[in-house]
Amino acid sequence: MAGSVTSDSSAERVGYITRIQSFSACHRLHSINLSDEENKKVYGKCNNPHGHGHNYKVEVTVRGKIDRVTGMVMNLTDLKRCIEDVIMTPLDHKNLDKDVPYFASVVSTTENVAVYIWDNMVKALLPNLLHEIKIHETDKNIVVYRGE
Repeated sequence: MAGSVTSDSSAERVGYITRIQSFSACHRLHSINLSDEENKKVYGKCNNPHGHGHNYKVEVTVRGKIDRVTGMVMNLTDLKRCIEDVIMTPLDHKNLDKDVPYFASVVSTTENVAVYIWDNMVKALLPNLLHEIKIHETDKNIVVYRGE
């Protein structure tokens, strides 16, 4: 019949799942590649020698085919466990610069925190499942990273 629409139940469907988690951490924006004067100029009050803290909100988004049997892109329990292992255990209530070895030589900007989370989530998830890491550093500052 002309103009009719049929549903193809064999079509692949793609879905996105986002899990939100909050964590608290402190850091100091300071580059070992800059002088103290340059650090103060670039990072301002965020270069305070005693550091400062944030209540970060992280959104982890996965993308994949919706399984025909389970109806899921991935089990949320598994995603929650990955977030616990990759984000909460190493980062929550930590001094990023002193407690997380990655940041000993990498400035702990929110952009680099997003890269850190991405690189470790990719290892914890099935290949090509991770879509995006979004970090709310404050109500007004948000960083998005997609592995690019």
